[in-house]
Order: sequence, then structure tokens, then C-alpha cells
Amino acid sequence: MRRFGFLLSVAAFAALILAALFAPVIAPFLPNEPVHAPYATPGEGGLLGADSLGRDMFSRILFGLRYTLGISLTVSVLASFTGVSLAFLAAFRRGWTDILLGRLVDAIMSVPQIIFALVVLAVAGVSLVTLIMTMAVLESTLFYRVMRPVAADIVAMDYVEVARLRGEGLGWYLRREILPNAAPTLIAEFGIRISYAVLFISGLSFLGVGVQPPAADLGGLVRENALAISVGQLSPLAPAACIALITLSVNGIVDWFIHKYSIRAELG
Repeated sequence: MRRFGFLLSVAAFAALILAALFAPVIAPFLPNEPVHAPYATPGEGGLLGADSLGRDMFSRILFGLRYTLGISLTVSVLASFTGVSLAFLAAFRRGWTDILLGRLVDAIMSVPQIIFALVVLAVAGVSLVTLIMTMAVLESTLFYRVMRPVAADIVAMDYVEVARLRGEGLGWYLRREILPNAAPTLIAEFGIRISYAVLFISGLSFLGVGVQPPAADLGGLVRENALAISVGQLSPLAPAACIALITLSVNGIVDWFIHKYSIRAELG
């Protein structure tokens, strides 16, 4: 049953990735091209109907997937690399390095993340670069907080101390000792961060400070078509369902990897 759930999650996530990559080929219309009557229903207005400007919803969702998945994966990779590297550096160096990094992370995390993002975007301006960098900074603090005690426990192990006495450097520790032993926690946190990044960028776009029109990610599509519900349209539910599907499929993949590593640890 667990393997079936994993395969189903992989298939769903792979389908979303492929849909995003090949959106220009799959989409029947350009995402910003009015081709139907406003709020046309599915069937008379394409596969998923049309939005308030008559743009094809199916085409806009395919292109919206590119923004949502692209930003979320980029942010998660940057945040994991930054947060994990700083956590291991703090555990390895200790002393003032550990104290300063810890206080810096505390200072950033003391501000609610949505407020932090809104302030930064208001000052720096809304663009893909500022969105990605702001989200990466916020998520890296969470990686740091989770991985710092894990790294400290691993650094305290006898085999790490032996490597230290041999004169091995920080890079060797990371590749050969710390990362392999921290893999289950890191995989779990990476999956959670992808899901969080999807929800975060969707929330920012719903508030109007994410991906800017005429482009739109999934959260922006929900915002654009929220009024359609009042006229009996269900078009906002399609991008919202895609957001839920991304989160569920990522969590299913992560759960399987955690289970696999747990069994390996018990046997080994």
C-alpha cells in the first residue's frame, strides 16, 4: 500500500512537471489571449472554461504551473543549500560562529514571514528575483533551525572526532560523514519546504504581491477568478486543486523516502 501511494505520488508530480515544461506545446491557446466569452463554462469555453477576460483557463493553469513549480523548486534548493551549510558550519566551528549565526536566524524568524516578505517586496519592488531571494532567505532559517541540532549530534560522534584528528576539512565532513547521516531529516525537511514554498508563493500572489499580471502563478489564478464563484463558476477551484495536488504528491514521495531510510537504519 505504501509503495502504491509512492508510485501514485511520483506519477502525479511527474505529470505536473511535464505539464509545466511542455506548457507551450500542450496549451491550446496563448495564456493571455482572449478566445472565449467571459466566464464561459467548460465545454463552450474550452476544457476548464474561461476567466473574466475570456482567456482559456486550461492554458493559463499550464503556464501558471511553470511559475509555481519553478519558483518553489528554486527557492527550496537555494534555501536548503544555504541553511544546511550554515547549520553544519555552526556545529563544526562552534563558539562565536555558532552564536552569531543563531542570533541572526532568531532575528529573522522573530518577524512573521508574511510581514517580512511584504516589507521587503514593498521596498525592493516585486520581481521574480526579489521573490525568490526573499523566500529563500526565509526558508533557509527554517532549514538552519531543523538541521543545526542534527548536525551537532553528528559532529559529536566518535567517527567524526577521529576524522577531525586526521586533519580532515569541513568539505570532507559534509560529503562523507554529516550529509549521509542527516539524509532522512534533510529529505523530510526538503519536501516540507517545497510544499511550504508552493503555499507561500501562492499566498503572496493571492495578496497581489507575487507573480505580477499579465503572468500568473496558481495563486494568482485563484485571485483573478475568485469572483467567478458568485456567478456560479467553479474555475478558481482548478488552480486551487493543482496547489493541493502538488503538496500531496510531494508529501507522498517524502513519506516513502523517510520510511525507506527508517527501515535501513533499523536493519543497519
